[in-house]
Amino acid sequence: MVEYIVIEDAEGFLAACETLAAGSGPVAVDVERASGFRYSQRAYLIQVFRRGAGVFLFDPSTIDDFAPLQAAIGDTEWVFHAASQDLPSLRERGLEPPSIFDTELGSRLLGHERVGLGAVVEHTLGITLAKAHSAADWSTRPLPASWLEYAALDVEHLIDVRDVLAAELDEQHKTQFAREEFQAVLDRLPKPARDDPWRRLSGLHAVRGRRALAVARSLWQAREDFAREQDVAPGRLVPDRALVAAVLADPASKQALAGVKEFNGRASRTQLDRWWNAIVAGRESTELPPDRVPSDTLPPPRAWADRNPEADRRLKAARPAVEARAEELRMPTENLLTPETLRRVAWAPPAEISAESVGAALSELGARPWQVDQTAQVIADSFVASVNTVDEAPGADS
Repeated sequence: MVEYIVIEDAEGFLAACETLAAGSGPVAVDVERASGFRYSQRAYLIQVFRRGAGVFLFDPSTIDDFAPLQAAIGDTEWVFHAASQDLPSLRERGLEPPSIFDTELGSRLLGHERVGLGAVVEHTLGITLAKAHSAADWSTRPLPASWLEYAALDVEHLIDVRDVLAAELDEQHKTQFAREEFQAVLDRLPKPARDDPWRRLSGLHAVRGRRALAVARSLWQAREDFAREQDVAPGRLVPDRALVAAVLADPASKQALAGVKEFNGRASRTQLDRWWNAIVAGRESTELPPDRVPSDTLPPPRAWADRNPEADRRLKAARPAVEARAEELRMPTENLLTPETLRRVAWAPPAEISAESVGAALSELGARPWQVDQTAQVIADSFVASVNTVDEAPGADS
């Protein structure tokens, strides 16, 4: 059984910070949220482990200021598993690592087939972790003892895992790859808010007409406002499919809306006035959304042969070459270079094809230096070969 201390008051918090500051080496950090249960992505438990200090489970609902914890561990490497998931919640509480080691990302670079925390711990240390509470509602209070033990185990072994993976990365000459990837995670800016987030409603493709879209927008906003007010995940109030069903049913009255069988969810009837008012507001709106919005999304590759034959040939030449390079490096292709990055440089390549120009284009698209080093020449050669293939084809112009 793992030993841990739950921190729920100011005195215990300051004592824990002093103990962690006196520990040695990196710190393992994890966050438990209530995704799918609450509206926010705030941290409901923050787990920290350091050698020489032990495991501490901090309850953020009882701690106003995390500055003492930042001061205690803010000068050393923080070890995460899937850091990108935890960093936003930590930053919301004023916690910012100076550098990170991500055991999930490190495992991907090493080509491990399974990269979940349990699988990585088992692969590196031979220890089996039970993942019984990964989808639990961590806003629950008091937290059951079995949940707390599960949370403590998430960090107790992470430093040992880090050391094993660091040695493997060094053996495979991928330490620099990992450093650049970890820094990219740390530097990544939050995605800007979408202009029309309501368009992500599942099933919205079935809605036709600007007026109907205005009703969908209004219902989505009403649900969003209520979810924020109640701090409940929107889909737990009324699922997307139920909102779309209400739009498609086009009810003539509040009673007719109540009679739509597919309009369900725990708040579908208790908040019937809210939803009906949203439908009326959408119908009366003078600002109708366009049927479609401009997008820089590329066409699906299956359409490239007709829409951009040269790009199609470039992509078909480069993709297997990049896949082969990834296989040589023993890592997933998407970690060597994302498919979207390759598609974009194939769709709109530099005017003059060379390793340097392709590398510059990749960098502009967000590729890290190590990725450019490993792929720019491969892609440039493939692009040139795709042109030569056309030139050499029977019937091609001399």
